[in-house]
Amino acid sequence: MARILIIGGHGKVALLLEPLLVAAGHHVTAVVRNADHEADVRATGAVPLVADVETFDTEQLTNLVSGNDVVIWSAGAGGGDAARTYAVDRDAAIRSIDAAVAAGVRRYVMVSYFGAGPDHGVDPDDGFYAYAEAKAAADAHLRASGLDVTIIAPSALTLDEPTGRIDTTAERSASVSRADVAAVIAAAVLEPATIGRTIRFNSGPTPIAEAIRA
Repeated sequence: MARILIIGGHGKVALLLEPLLVAAGHHVTAVVRNADHEADVRATGAVPLVADVETFDTEQLTNLVSGNDVVIWSAGAGGGDAARTYAVDRDAAIRSIDAAVAAGVRRYVMVSYFGAGPDHGVDPDDGFYAYAEAKAAADAHLRASGLDVTIIAPSALTLDEPTGRIDTTAERSASVSRADVAAVIAAAVLEPATIGRTIRFNSGPTPIAEAIRA
């Protein structure tokens, strides 16, 4: 059993992930910004914890992550406002990585997206640009942190039913269900073969456990 902290615990993927981790025997704490979301988290079997990571400094985040074995970053500003996107998806994410280092929490799983990176190719005039820039910076900081890192990079998210199967070999982004993304995260958390890797994937033919070890 691991003690797992999910930052962004009320997101669509996180709410699907939490019951998977609980069912696997882990102790799951889910950080939410809004106290109104505590009941939804409790219904998954996870323990809600109200905290606004956007405003927390590194010391406060260090206290938040301390005592856990794994940090999963699944938070996001949700697009729209570029300043808030940078504040959450870049700055708060980077502080959480530094906090994990300071707290001695070795395992860190970042939820990113298929095309993330310095060569993301998004036009500066595109509304997605701030998010692309923020994720590129956060992912780079994580890779340089020295932690046991896995970056989960799914393609376009759908509300389709889970298939339990993905494709990690595709060079172009397609789509994948949020439920399968949750299953990939759950499978990757304690899979040593995923450490140090960015796992980009679409829906596909290969069972998740097999795909993430490849």
